[in-house]
Amino acid sequence: MNTHTNDDRIDWITTPITRDHLRGALDLERTEHGLLPHRLPARARTRNTDGQLAMAESQPSGVRLALRTRATALELDTLPTKRVYVGVPPRPDGLYDLLVDGRPTGQGSVAGGNTLTIDMTTGTAGVEPGPVGTLRFAGLPEGSKDIEVWLPHNETTELVALRTDAPVEPAPGTGRRVWLHHGSSISQGSDAASPATTWPALAASLGGVELVNLGLAGSALLDPFTARAMRDTPADLISVKIGINVVNSDAMRLRAFGPAVHGFLDTVREGHPTTPLLVVAPILCPTHEDTPGPLAPDFSGLGEGRLRFVATGDPADRASGKLTLNVIRDELARIVAQRAPDDPNLHYLDGRDLYGEGDAAELPLPDGVHPDAATHRRIGERFAGLAFTERGAFSG
Repeated sequence: MNTHTNDDRIDWITTPITRDHLRGALDLERTEHGLLPHRLPARARTRNTDGQLAMAESQPSGVRLALRTRATALELDTLPTKRVYVGVPPRPDGLYDLLVDGRPTGQGSVAGGNTLTIDMTTGTAGVEPGPVGTLRFAGLPEGSKDIEVWLPHNETTELVALRTDAPVEPAPGTGRRVWLHHGSSISQGSDAASPATTWPALAASLGGVELVNLGLAGSALLDPFTARAMRDTPADLISVKIGINVVNSDAMRLRAFGPAVHGFLDTVREGHPTTPLLVVAPILCPTHEDTPGPLAPDFSGLGEGRLRFVATGDPADRASGKLTLNVIRDELARIVAQRAPDDPNLHYLDGRDLYGEGDAAELPLPDGVHPDAATHRRIGERFAGLAFTERGAFSG
């Protein structure tokens, strides 16, 4: 099932894509080409001035087309935005996962598109426009079925046109609980194999819930506008994974961190006063366990095609309030314990229960920060086992 151009031998039906055909997006922007899914609403985006967050929230991690149809062939025209990092080996094209009646059935990618070139040594970026491309899936099972096309979790994707060889309609609601999750690039899916195999997507599948993924690469920084977006988003289950971006951006000291966490949780609780709310501390990351940020790229391995990251802070600065992952875990546990008497639906999970020292010995983080595909699967399975089972925060 590869990307190629339209097949004129098929009597294609073009269906305008609407909000009803999509799950996992909080907003849709009309562009000159089509529709751009956003994972933060327009009001939140107006409060943001950071290019990294703007890029991350426009990358549709967890966003999928959800259709019911008898079609055996489907084409989707999209305009992707590819990222190119100066001096770093080229990234593969973003993948689309096809699920038929919940079962993985195919994958594809779209060539062409815009190119965003980022120079990490200077902090500059530029965009070169490119053409719309086509994703095609053929040979789908006969008969009525539910189809999901998961959009690339790491590639901004404008939806231009949807064509099928039989009528389509929005897939009916599943009746499953909605899980709203916020975290960092690890939650967005950095270095996962594909969009349906990021750890939150895997956990959602195992837990039998509908995912809304607000994992925002480099941008889980307790921003008030993100908390308000979560407050205003319907959800049956909520989790917030806090820590790694606060450390690796060197964004705040301990004095500011505690009140910021309280404020974030207070805002979420304004819209979800009794919803199960799980605070997840960072997974093990030896780079930052006891060394503060900021994080910086290590270019020394580029000749061998490797990019790693290193912590540039001084461990001695913990005494003056600089944050490390161990400091943050202690503070998050303290905050949850402090709030628990007044909030029986608030829960805490140490991220090292998802990925700890034994896991790091077996499956080390390839670049020092981000898990690989096998580790995403392990984290997803562990989270499902801890959160969605009988004694978990999301039981029921």
